[in-house]
Amino acid sequence: MTIPELLHRIRTTWLNRVTNSMARGAGVRENFQAQMSRFYDCLIQAVETGDPAWLDPVIYDWAVASTESDLQEGQKNITAILNQMIALTLEIAREDLTEKEALDLTSTCIPIFTHALEKAAKHEMETRVAYISNELSEAQQKLERLDHSKSSFIAVAAHELKTPLTLIEGYAAMLRDLVRQAQNSQHADVLITGIDNGILRLRVIIDDMIDVSLIDNQMLSLTFQPVWLNQLFSLLKNELIGHIITRQQTLAIRNFPGANELIFADPERLYQAFRNLLTNAIKYTPDGGKVEVDGRILPGFVEVTILDNGIGVSQEDQETIFAKFGQLGKTSLHSSGKTKFKGGGPGLGLPITKGIIEAHGGTVWVESEGYDEVHCPGSTFHVLLPIRKEPPDPKLAKLLKLEGQKKE
Repeated sequence: MTIPELLHRIRTTWLNRVTNSMARGAGVRENFQAQMSRFYDCLIQAVETGDPAWLDPVIYDWAVASTESDLQEGQKNITAILNQMIALTLEIAREDLTEKEALDLTSTCIPIFTHALEKAAKHEMETRVAYISNELSEAQQKLERLDHSKSSFIAVAAHELKTPLTLIEGYAAMLRDLVRQAQNSQHADVLITGIDNGILRLRVIIDDMIDVSLIDNQMLSLTFQPVWLNQLFSLLKNELIGHIITRQQTLAIRNFPGANELIFADPERLYQAFRNLLTNAIKYTPDGGKVEVDGRILPGFVEVTILDNGIGVSQEDQETIFAKFGQLGKTSLHSSGKTKFKGGGPGLGLPITKGIIEAHGGTVWVESEGYDEVHCPGSTFHVLLPIRKEPPDPKLAKLLKLEGQKKE
């Protein structure tokens, strides 16, 4: 008896046992038996032609019919069904056929079942990968919408806060003038000075929020002018010397190669970026520590490094500190000043610095052995700026050349 004849002989037994073993409920069994009947017909065709590809359409249809819950749970239903079908086929062959017939049947059918298992595993993997890719795509879209909403909130909040802040500033100035005209105004003058300091800190936060919004929306504009880095750092040292003395720290600014080079950049924005980096170094360096500015010339670039012997930055934080609202370590949520040790803040300084440096065509990154408040491994912030000898605006470049010729 041929193998197809043997398959026809055990067909009814096979369908009943497979259906009863794997399907629950009358309605489910009826539909399941129809699927199994289709599979069995294709199995006979594969045996008759010697081509296991007859089973491919059935396997494919089962794969694409996987439910969302199956995909979420990572279930491999098709391969599980095929493995059970193989076991039941071997069992029925032993019961209903002679030993030789059973051996012939199984030796012929096993390679076909193996082919079906390979196809099922491939289709299930592809379906699973497609499902996960779709889930990741949807998650990315949600994150992008969330980030856009956050940027929109920052822009709106900064704009809305600026108007009442201007009013408070104006009324505080008028109140100061009135108090100065009165006698014994010393106590009131102290209170108004406190208002002024609060207004100043609030204005800095609002300005930072506006800058973040401009950077997020790629609207940060630069005014390129001749800049000498040593002059910028000299001004910064004068501004920060009070904080340095208060914290009993040392600020050393080296006359590094490239510091005297004339480059075209936006001086105000570069000043803002380096001020953020220096105040960050002061904040995360303990009292009595050291902050050092150094650098070097690279082909087409000048590299500025800001070193400190502070608490350092952990490996996982070395990327996140340049993201909006990123915080380093366990910072205080109620800081009394921007340079207080481990003082808190909105976490916008380093993202703004990154946006400014990248708008100039440069890059910024940090290196540190890790975060340790006891041994203080320190950190080094690197800033890479292109050496522009002419402004990007050709009109300004032409005007500067004309001015230079006039002076000659």
